[in-house]
Amino acid sequence: MEAMEEEVGGRRRVLDAAAELFVRQGYSGTTLRQIASEAGIKAGSIYHHFDSKEALFVAVLNDGMLVMTDAFDNTAHELASTAAVADHVRGHVHAHLSAVFENGPYTTAHVTSFFGAPAEVRSQVVPLRDSYEQKWNELFEQLFPVANVKDLRLHRLILFGAMNATAEWFDPSGNLSLDQLSTTIARQFLHGVLHD
Repeated sequence: MEAMEEEVGGRRRVLDAAAELFVRQGYSGTTLRQIASEAGIKAGSIYHHFDSKEALFVAVLNDGMLVMTDAFDNTAHELASTAAVADHVRGHVHAHLSAVFENGPYTTAHVTSFFGAPAEVRSQVVPLRDSYEQKWNELFEQLFPVANVKDLRLHRLILFGAMNATAEWFDPSGNLSLDQLSTTIARQFLHGVLHD
């Protein structure tokens, strides 16, 4: 039992270190040696947990996507009986931003490092990313049934751009709270949709 806990703990230390470095230095700027040093292990010990830097990067991003997906699903469940469009948009914006800021580099790596990785590495993460985006597409189709689906996809991309860009500048310990940020982004998004 103790050996299994140490195994899981060692794997998690490697993932945590990798996620931090991928966010700070990007995919190509991060080496396995740096990850091992950050995790407090020998470089060769990483191979006990992961076959390659590529596999480690995919694991970090997959963990991040699972957090995002869980946040979306939990919010959808909580808001299932709420009819107000604004409540749904604000709730899901808040869930997305909370996942980014409360789960650190696992989710932020999608914003800062994904496109810097080789295409063959990105392709392994694309199905989970597509699944998450599809949840938003379906949500928008339900909330805005008279809108053109193609236009809704564009609105979703614009909203994602606004939300994900906050990883570069928003400070959760600053004067603006996460609730205020979520409300502001949702209000701006809805104003654009409702006045097309």
